[in-house]
Amino acid sequence: MAIAGLRMARAAKFALRPPVRQLQCSSRWPAIPSRNSNPQCRLLSLSSAKPNAIAAANVTNNPSTTTPDEYHPPTTGILSRIPASWVPYGELIRIDKPAGTIYLFLPCLWSTILAATISTPTASIPSILGTVALFGTGAVIMRGAGCTVNDFWDRKIDPLVERTKYRPIARGAISPTQTIAFLGAQLFAGAGVLFSLPLECIYWGIPSLALVATYPLFKRITHYPQVALGLAYSWGALLGFPAMGLSLSDPAVLATAGCLYASNVAWTVLYDTIYAHQDLSDDVKAGVMSIAVKHEHDTKKIMSGLAVVQVGFLGAAGVLAGCGPVFFVGSCGGAAMGLGWMIYRARLKVVSDCWYWFRWCAIAVGGVAVGGGLFGEYLARRYNLYGNTGLKENQIES
Repeated sequence: MAIAGLRMARAAKFALRPPVRQLQCSSRWPAIPSRNSNPQCRLLSLSSAKPNAIAAANVTNNPSTTTPDEYHPPTTGILSRIPASWVPYGELIRIDKPAGTIYLFLPCLWSTILAATISTPTASIPSILGTVALFGTGAVIMRGAGCTVNDFWDRKIDPLVERTKYRPIARGAISPTQTIAFLGAQLFAGAGVLFSLPLECIYWGIPSLALVATYPLFKRITHYPQVALGLAYSWGALLGFPAMGLSLSDPAVLATAGCLYASNVAWTVLYDTIYAHQDLSDDVKAGVMSIAVKHEHDTKKIMSGLAVVQVGFLGAAGVLAGCGPVFFVGSCGGAAMGLGWMIYRARLKVVSDCWYWFRWCAIAVGGVAVGGGLFGEYLARRYNLYGNTGLKENQIES
């Protein structure tokens, strides 16, 4: 009886003590504790866990790194409003991501406005709008065709890259045969737009198709595929002049168009380098080449150099065209400030930041700064805001 009483007393004594937290986990390979578990227990368990378990814990506790393990149809945006059978083709042409279309359209817009400005007499606004509408339609069609070509060439690479692994060709939603047929339809529609333009635009526009078709191959053979993309995407900087009645056989027109084209090539290489940083780690694993891969630690220096080249050639085009202060302050000054701000602020190791600045550059630099300055210069010329200052000496009869 005495022994039983002693045991009961000891049990009561321990029952009054506060509970002791168990810091060591019991299993040989401890499970990763939840966010609410004791941090000391988490530290002990992670120190003894297998590497795969540690990686799983990091992903679990960082929702931003978690990616879906299977394709899910879009539930928001334009892709969620079209028939389900159309969705893969909408995804293929990036209908939900218009930034690429804007980038293809902008050099057409720039050259059209500049050509209208230096024409004698200065072209009317309705003629500009009609030409711009044709170029806008062509940009939508041909940007989609470019995406189709790109995804067809990259159908074995895209599954290896996190951002592109669920593209429709990569996941098998569109077969290679269907891709070729769809591309044929796109090119047929693009030809319809091209043949609506003057004859000179046709024979200047056809060579660009070779660049569109071969650009994706350059990322396999050189670290500078952005240059090939720039040559293709900037072609519209040439076409606006013959579209407005100014022949590129005229040396003065060709020189002006050439400087505008070179400016846009430099700009394209710049913004696509930011875009390439989104896939840097996956590109290295997949063996895809780019400026971001080759010059990862010097990218901002290269971007700064490209910005200087872009603004320099843009200014040269303005000099050849006899532009006034509206153009040089708005287009050249605005582009310089916008590019400088973007290069300074962009965090190239943050995927979301790269995507943000890629889109921002199209609107702020290409649209507002360069496009706005060119249109302001056009208005100044058309309504003689400069007065008799000799700024019209370089105008060309259309």
